[in-house]
Formats: sequence, C-alpha cells, structure tokens
Amino acid sequence: MPAGTRSAIAMLTDFFAADDIEATARRTGFVQRTSKITGKLFLALVTFGTWSEGKTTLAQLAAKGTQLRQPVEVSPEALHQRMNKQAIAFLQDMLRQVLAKLQSLTPVGDDGLFAAFHKVYITDSTGFALPDALHKTFPGAGGSAAKAGAKIQAVWDYKSSLFDHFALTPWNIPDQRYVDTVVALAQKGILFLFDLGYCKVKAFASMATAGAYFCCRLNHQTNIYETVAGRVEPVSLEAYLLTVAPDRLLLEKAIFIGATARVASRLIAVRMPEAVVNARRRMAHKNAKKKRLHSFTSPSHPDGLESLYYQCPVHDMDDGDGPQSVPDALANRTHF
Repeated sequence: MPAGTRSAIAMLTDFFAADDIEATARRTGFVQRTSKITGKLFLALVTFGTWSEGKTTLAQLAAKGTQLRQPVEVSPEALHQRMNKQAIAFLQDMLRQVLAKLQSLTPVGDDGLFAAFHKVYITDSTGFALPDALHKTFPGAGGSAAKAGAKIQAVWDYKSSLFDHFALTPWNIPDQRYVDTVVALAQKGILFLFDLGYCKVKAFASMATAGAYFCCRLNHQTNIYETVAGRVEPVSLEAYLLTVAPDRLLLEKAIFIGATARVASRLIAVRMPEAVVNARRRMAHKNAKKKRLHSFTSPSHPDGLESLYYQCPVHDMDDGDGPQSVPDALANRTHF
C-alpha cells in the first residue's frame, strides 16, 4: 500500500475525530444511509495525498480505495454520483471546521507593537493553477500562466490570530481590484498592512474616511505631494532621496498621495543593507535584459532607500520607537 494513502487517512484522523467527520457527512446530507463511501473516505480521496492532483481520474481515485489497510472497492461511477451538491456542502463544512481549529490556536502577535489598535489586518493572497476544463469558472491569470486558476484572498487579524475574511476567487482578479472588497472591513481604529499589489489610492481614501489606517510599500507610479508655503506641490521622490545624508538610516516626511484624492499620509524611507540592495539591482538588470530593455528602474531608490507610506499617528504605532516601528510593523506580514 502506498505510504501516501496510509498517511492521508492518518492525517485526517489526527486532525478530526472520525465521529466528527461522519456526523458532518450526515448533517449535510452527503451520507444518508450505510454506504461504502463514508465521509472519511471521500474526504481523504479528494484532499490529501498525491491523488488529489487536478488531472487524477475517477478510476484512479476509486483504485486508491483498494489500497487502504481495510480495502474499500468502489466504482468510478459510484464516486461520480456522490460528487453532488451534498458533497460540496460536506466539504465546505469541513473547511469551516479547519478554519475554526486554526482560529483556536494561541495568538502569535506582539501585543506591545500595536497596543493602540483593536485590530491589525494583514491582507494577502496566493494563487494556484487548476485543470484547464475549469477555465470558464476560474479563468487563469493570462499570458503564459495556466489557462485556469484560483486565488485565495485572506484578511488575518494579527492581534487575535483570526481570519476575518477568507474567499476563493478566479486567478484573473488582481489584488488591486480586490482591495475594494477589503475596504468593507474598515472601521475606526483598525490598521491594515498591505503588500504592494493592493496599493490603490481610492481604497486608502475610503479607509481614511472610515477612521481606519493603512501601511503599504510605495508604488513609484503614485503621485505624491507636500505642502510648501501653504500650497500643495508635487514631490520629486528621487531628487528628494538624493539629498539624504549617507549615514541617515531612516527618514519621515508628511505627504499627500493621489492626484485627486490627496490622502494625508507619511512617507518613510529606510536604508536597506548593501547585500539586499545589490541583490535587487542584479534582479532588476536580469529582468531588464530578459525584456530587452536598455534601461531599468531599480526596485530601491538612490543609495538603497526603500520607501513606503502609511497613514496613522506615529505614537499609535509605538510610543518608544516612532517612525522606526512602521517598517517593523510591515515586516510582521511574514507571520501571515
């Protein structure tokens, strides 16, 4: 018997009690009478193990049943008949139980860093390919990527270690578009930590209006402004950073972002380690060469200054460290 089959059943019974799986199967209508295809068997066949790959056939799934410690002979036709609305309800309920178990884990956050916020939302996504036959329901990202694919969008509260939003979407919906959905979670006193892909000035403006705060890496195409002698003037970021003393490791500047929205924010520039800067420059050169470009834009600004912007009072981040705590906060996305 292949180790994958044996370990799949073991993983299920380690994570769920067998009685709980069968109770869920009956409650959702997947199991209505005694059958060879129990809730535990079906869950194992369509989730864990090497046979859960998208191109696995029904015949291959059925064959796996014969490789158990207590072999179960089922036909491909029988499996196909059980793949119905009740099966979907059963799997959805089991997924909810997985998330509930994850949410019962001990929080991993550092309460001292975000004491002033009652929630700190880390937003991120991950995409994966699906069988081409699903391209109408889950179109892929386009280009050379898979024809069909899906993306998981999640919003995780750093302070409680709970998911407040979890969704499955087609892969062709970019994060910059999906952030409009995340905005609905904005409330007074909540801090959002975003990756660059979610950068959207209109969304940030909506969050600010709701009394929420955001922290995000700088999109170099975003228009930024400052107040000079009572007038709002555009900022030439590259020229400004060139004036920074080489020994200065961090700077902060009050700005507005967006040509129309003019969202009051703060710019933070952090000097990156030389090794990181050189690695990014090599990658930029490599990408430029691949695209046959004669010039490229370095992912870091002059002298290795990495830029990001945020909108929240400095003292709310950390009374002791001030702006230094902002990049520290963004780095906490790695917990997610």
